[in-house]
Amino acid sequence: MSSHDTRPPKALPPGEAIGCLPESPRTQVDGWDPRECVGTPHCPPRCPVFVDKTGVRTIVRPMRSFDREPLVGMYETFDRAHVAQSLPPATTARTEQWLDMLTAEGHNVVAERHGELVGHAVYTPTDDPEPELAVFVDPDYHDRGIGTELCKHVIAHAAANGHEAIVLEVERTNHAALSVYRRLGFETTETNRFVKSMRLSLSKDVATIVQLPPNARRHYER
Repeated sequence: MSSHDTRPPKALPPGEAIGCLPESPRTQVDGWDPRECVGTPHCPPRCPVFVDKTGVRTIVRPMRSFDREPLVGMYETFDRAHVAQSLPPATTARTEQWLDMLTAEGHNVVAERHGELVGHAVYTPTDDPEPELAVFVDPDYHDRGIGTELCKHVIAHAAANGHEAIVLEVERTNHAALSVYRRLGFETTETNRFVKSMRLSLSKDVATIVQLPPNARRHYER
């Protein structure tokens, strides 16, 4: 399927969907525990299937053109209490423009749960040795580990593609996000009245650990 094809791909038959298929948003994973996967030579930098804190399987995969409309719809559910640094934008038109910019300049991944998009992360621009991370999770799905998993996918992909570091900015009052970033190894590089600038060197062990097969990395990711 071309990356410009707007048709969602068909679900694969059970048994063929097991493994690392990040480009299929309808991957069937029932009956398979991804935490036992030992990986294959064909796997992407991080396994696309994970089990969230509620025990539900979620797919994290590269964003495709057919995701644009449902992703705009996800962002329309954000109330202003969940907006950080004016993102996501306040109107549908501005959200569409913002997503077009991110898809043109960055590497985007989405989290899909039962056929519904519930999260989005990006590092941008892809030609920068130290691109910037942004991550967003549908407010109805907070506190399930989805944001952390999205971050790990970004770190894994950036490390596998030769980037030196990932940087970000986070509001000083966003204690939940700060806690996640610190656990992942981000360090504060600058602080002003409103935001902290943080950086994760991809020479750190975490950049290797997040790329291990699930069976191997579960001893580190607890």
